[in-house]
Amino acid sequence: MSKAPTAPSPAPWPELPTAAWRDTYATLHLWTQIVGKIRLARSPWLNHSWHVTLYVTARGLTTSPIPDGVRTFQIDFDFIDHSLQISASDGTSRQLALPGQSVASFYTAVMAALAELGIDLAIDDLPNELPDPIRFSEDTRHASYDPDAVQRFHQILVNADRVFKQFRTGFLGKASPVHFFWGSFDLAVTRFSGRRAPRHPGGVPHLSDAVACEAYSHEESSAGFWPGGGAIDYPAFYSYAYPEPAGFRATPVSPGAAFFSEALGEFILPYDAVRTAAEPDQALLEFLQSTYEAAADNAKWDRDALECSPGQPGIVRVV
Repeated sequence: MSKAPTAPSPAPWPELPTAAWRDTYATLHLWTQIVGKIRLARSPWLNHSWHVTLYVTARGLTTSPIPDGVRTFQIDFDFIDHSLQISASDGTSRQLALPGQSVASFYTAVMAALAELGIDLAIDDLPNELPDPIRFSEDTRHASYDPDAVQRFHQILVNADRVFKQFRTGFLGKASPVHFFWGSFDLAVTRFSGRRAPRHPGGVPHLSDAVACEAYSHEESSAGFWPGGGAIDYPAFYSYAYPEPAGFRATPVSPGAAFFSEALGEFILPYDAVRTAAEPDQALLEFLQSTYEAAADNAKWDRDALECSPGQPGIVRVV
């Protein structure tokens, strides 16, 4: 008996032009905000808003366990089977399909599923960090879902997550997890010098000044992946320093396609420059390392105390 043909494996670093999935991108962004706000509603505050983020999985994005009294629950986006799973530690669960949902119907279905599981909570249904927001409960405008584009996006997140985690192993100081911020819709990893930063002035559009000030309480070098929009309307990797030290933006970085965006105030490496590189992982690591060095050297971080050799599987770090 012959086996049914299997679907071809996705390209290791697939194409994902922003224009081709713009409507799906907008819808998915709002769905992640709904799920992220559920985590926010139940999670104790952790420095730099680390308690609200999502995490990349082999199949999509997850909240990780969220407290609910003596039990926990978590919410998982499955970008392979294109569904949302809500699972509780008492064995109960609910699932809904992602295609065919508007933001309003997704919001209604998710909140109803939580209620069915005995999870009683409410969220602010106004989106964050977006211009001209529409309340989730009223948003029937955003209802696009292209499964192929979503799978491509997920594959990029899987790849970026892998490389970011490798980069993180070369730092001994305080460093964030590799995590996905649903407000700005980017995957990020951040290193800290250990020194306090000047108070952030706030004024970030559609973001509470209190949140911005707490997020940037300490000196940092942060890098990530963003699908694009506005001044950079294509997928890209980014890296910035807060506070920005003198000389940072003029420091040469690699690979050659990287540049400093005056509009964004950060270094940018177009995703396509990584995707088409002979060794994409290495090209991305060069960008992460060179932009971190631009921040650390110009701000005079104690690099000898903060850095170590990159980690290797199964090998204990020598101390």
